[in-house]
Amino acid sequence: MKAENKNFFQKVYEVAKHIPYGRVTSYGAIAKYLGAARSARMVGWAMNGSHNMPDVPAHRVVNRKGLLTGKRHFDGTNLMQQLLESEGIKVIENQVVDFDKHFWDPWKELG
Repeated sequence: MKAENKNFFQKVYEVAKHIPYGRVTSYGAIAKYLGAARSARMVGWAMNGSHNMPDVPAHRVVNRKGLLTGKRHFDGTNLMQQLLESEGIKVIENQVVDFDKHFWDPWKELG
Protein backbone atom coordinates (compact mmCIF):
# COMPACT_ATOMS: atom_id res chain seq x y z
CA MET A 1 0.00 0.00 0.00
CA LYS A 2 1.27 3.44 -0.89
CA ALA A 3 2.07 5.79 1.98
CA GLU A 4 -0.48 8.33 0.75
CA ASN A 5 -3.20 5.64 0.80
CA LYS A 6 -2.25 4.70 4.34
CA ASN A 7 -2.51 8.34 5.41
CA PHE A 8 -5.87 8.63 3.65
CA PHE A 9 -7.09 5.46 5.36
CA GLN A 10 -6.08 6.87 8.75
CA LYS A 11 -8.09 10.02 8.01
CA VAL A 12 -11.08 7.86 7.03
CA TYR A 13 -10.82 5.95 10.31
CA GLU A 14 -10.71 9.18 12.31
CA VAL A 15 -13.91 10.40 10.64
CA ALA A 16 -15.63 7.02 11.07
CA LYS A 17 -14.87 7.04 14.80
CA HIS A 18 -17.10 10.12 15.10
CA ILE A 19 -20.21 8.47 13.62
CA PRO A 20 -22.65 8.40 16.52
CA TYR A 21 -24.38 5.28 17.78
CA GLY A 22 -27.63 4.79 15.87
CA ARG A 23 -26.51 6.82 12.86
CA VAL A 24 -24.96 5.98 9.48
CA THR A 25 -23.00 7.82 6.84
CA SER A 26 -21.89 7.02 3.32
CA TYR A 27 -18.56 6.31 1.69
CA GLY A 28 -19.07 9.40 -0.46
CA ALA A 29 -19.87 11.67 2.48
CA ILE A 30 -16.61 10.70 4.16
CA ALA A 31 -14.69 11.18 0.92
CA LYS A 32 -16.29 14.61 0.38
CA TYR A 33 -15.45 15.66 3.94
CA LEU A 34 -11.82 14.67 3.35
CA GLY A 35 -11.70 16.75 0.15
CA ALA A 36 -11.60 13.69 -2.08
CA ALA A 37 -15.15 13.64 -3.43
CA ARG A 38 -14.31 11.09 -6.13
CA SER A 39 -12.73 8.66 -3.68
CA ALA A 40 -15.80 6.92 -2.24
CA ARG A 41 -14.42 3.57 -3.41
CA MET A 42 -11.18 4.27 -1.56
CA VAL A 43 -13.21 4.92 1.61
CA GLY A 44 -14.78 1.50 1.05
CA TRP A 45 -11.33 -0.07 0.83
CA ALA A 46 -10.39 1.65 4.07
CA MET A 47 -13.52 0.32 5.78
CA ASN A 48 -12.71 -3.16 4.48
CA GLY A 49 -9.26 -2.84 6.04
CA SER A 50 -10.59 -1.82 9.45
CA HIS A 51 -11.83 -5.19 10.68
CA ASN A 52 -9.10 -5.55 13.31
CA MET A 53 -9.89 -2.09 14.69
CA PRO A 54 -12.76 -2.41 17.15
CA ASP A 55 -12.89 1.36 17.64
CA VAL A 56 -13.76 1.95 13.95
CA PRO A 57 -17.53 1.39 13.46
CA ALA A 58 -17.32 0.26 9.83
CA HIS A 59 -20.87 -1.14 10.03
CA ARG A 60 -22.14 2.46 10.14
CA VAL A 61 -20.80 3.24 6.66
CA VAL A 62 -23.12 2.38 3.77
CA ASN A 63 -23.52 3.47 0.17
CA ARG A 64 -25.20 6.72 -0.88
CA LYS A 65 -28.62 5.05 -1.05
CA GLY A 66 -28.36 3.38 2.34
CA LEU A 67 -27.50 -0.05 0.96
CA LEU A 68 -25.27 -2.37 3.00
CA THR A 69 -22.84 -2.85 0.14
CA GLY A 70 -19.98 -3.70 2.51
CA LYS A 71 -21.82 -6.49 4.32
CA ARG A 72 -19.88 -9.29 2.66
CA HIS A 73 -16.74 -8.05 4.41
CA PHE A 74 -18.17 -8.80 7.85
CA ASP A 75 -17.92 -12.20 9.50
CA GLY A 76 -21.19 -14.08 9.52
CA THR A 77 -24.14 -13.87 7.19
CA ASN A 78 -25.85 -10.73 8.48
CA LEU A 79 -23.41 -9.24 11.00
CA MET A 80 -23.47 -5.73 9.53
CA GLN A 81 -27.27 -5.71 9.60
CA GLN A 82 -27.35 -7.16 13.12
CA LEU A 83 -24.96 -4.49 14.39
CA LEU A 84 -27.07 -1.71 12.87
CA GLU A 85 -30.30 -3.20 14.19
CA SER A 86 -28.77 -3.47 17.67
CA GLU A 87 -28.39 0.32 17.47
CA GLY A 88 -32.04 0.80 16.54
CA ILE A 89 -31.56 1.13 12.77
CA LYS A 90 -34.07 -0.95 10.83
CA VAL A 91 -32.74 -2.71 7.72
CA ILE A 92 -34.95 -4.34 5.10
CA GLU A 93 -33.48 -6.18 2.10
CA ASN A 94 -29.99 -4.83 2.84
CA GLN A 95 -31.18 -1.21 2.93
CA VAL A 96 -31.39 1.20 5.87
CA VAL A 97 -35.01 2.19 6.43
CA ASP A 98 -35.48 5.96 6.81
CA PHE A 99 -31.93 6.51 5.59
CA ASP A 100 -32.31 10.31 5.60
CA LYS A 101 -33.39 10.23 9.25
CA HIS A 102 -30.34 8.18 10.30
CA PHE A 103 -27.83 9.88 7.99
CA TRP A 104 -24.92 11.60 9.70
CA ASP A 105 -23.12 14.14 7.51
CA PRO A 106 -19.50 14.69 8.58
CA TRP A 107 -19.42 17.93 6.59
CA LYS A 108 -22.16 19.39 8.79
CA GLU A 109 -21.25 17.68 12.06
CA LEU A 110 -17.47 18.06 12.03
CA GLY A 111 -17.30 21.31 10.11
